[in-house]
Amino acid sequence: MLIKNGFLIDPASDTERLVDLRITDGLIQTLADAGTLTPENGEDELDAAGLMISPGLVDTHIHFRDPGFTYKEDLHTGSLAAAAGGFTSVICMANTSPVIDSVPVLKELMEREALEDIHIFQAAAVSCGLKGEEMTSMKELAAAGACGFTDDGIPLKNAAFLYKAMEEAKALDLPISLHEEDPAFIETNGINHGPVSDALGIYGSPSIAEESLVARDCLLALRSGAQVVIQHISSGQSVELVRTFKAMGANLHAEATPHHFTLTDEAVLKYGALAKMNPPLRTENDRLAIIEGLKDGTIDLIATDHAPHSTEEKSRPITQTPSGIIGLETSLALGITSLVRPGHLTLSQLIEKMTINPASLYHLPCGSVAEGKSADLVLFDPNEKWTPETYASKSSNSPFTGWELYGKVKYTICDGKIVYKD
Repeated sequence: MLIKNGFLIDPASDTERLVDLRITDGLIQTLADAGTLTPENGEDELDAAGLMISPGLVDTHIHFRDPGFTYKEDLHTGSLAAAAGGFTSVICMANTSPVIDSVPVLKELMEREALEDIHIFQAAAVSCGLKGEEMTSMKELAAAGACGFTDDGIPLKNAAFLYKAMEEAKALDLPISLHEEDPAFIETNGINHGPVSDALGIYGSPSIAEESLVARDCLLALRSGAQVVIQHISSGQSVELVRTFKAMGANLHAEATPHHFTLTDEAVLKYGALAKMNPPLRTENDRLAIIEGLKDGTIDLIATDHAPHSTEEKSRPITQTPSGIIGLETSLALGITSLVRPGHLTLSQLIEKMTINPASLYHLPCGSVAEGKSADLVLFDPNEKWTPETYASKSSNSPFTGWELYGKVKYTICDGKIVYKD
């Protein structure tokens, strides 16, 4: 394949220029100035004039619900959703059924993941059965291919246990990612404690539920030296804690989701269960603090926490419906709409947090565009307006359905193969 006249944005090499790209056997064979390459031997030609080319997007935090909950999503529909959103590499969480806490379960899943058209990497659990009591065989899981460790969905309440797990993760040079919500503070999860929860007649989830564990785990990260990821950060105080401990030398990273930098808890009053997630949407001050964290590098990852649920589940009363929304197909557009167009981030800074930063942290062989590298690319128009109405995902639980967004994915290419075309 020959891609002509696209504008390459590659934060890994600090490249922003018009290029031609020749792809051969799934690899980028030649990267040249636009207009310098011509088709050879009948190769397919793709005119990318007016489009941006970036490395295929990388998501460190997604749920494909496979095994165990495939009525919500499965590996194939999840892969289709990822490709539609410009993602060529994703990391699946371990809170499936069975939990990814043993080598046989991990290997069976990875064999099926390898059959899909995008790269699916797998995190393993920190504790057996996600119970926070017995540590998994992290060394064996790493040797079998786990790219990191997390009990995502459930906090690790025992600090001494977590500290030992951090030490093991450091020895393996793999990240450990943490879901920070202390249930002792929470009466109804998924909705911020405040005026909105008061209007609904419930107590909700106060931000201190997150902040108390973030404070503890920032200190554990500093002491252990492990690469620690604060997942789906939602509180401005949590952002400040990460900023402070990073300045002290902790190897901390933080994820921001598109819903946390776009919406506030007021969305619950408009969208109901479609705006319910863990941790919950919080106040405008929290949203703005997350944006500041993205701007100054305190938050170095943008991840969707893609969490499919069935229409029946999301139609239950709000206190009974599960938390979470889908996000893969709208993530890039929300980044452009909420961060780039208002001037908070440059397009290159946005792409950095969605490509090379996550790839480098998890030691993934992607995230950059260079000769000899796998041809994992997304071609998109940052100025095209579009409205999400239907989804490649098996689920449709999103508050962003019907929104006017900027930034349309036109092609997603993985290993030199077009896996999505608008």
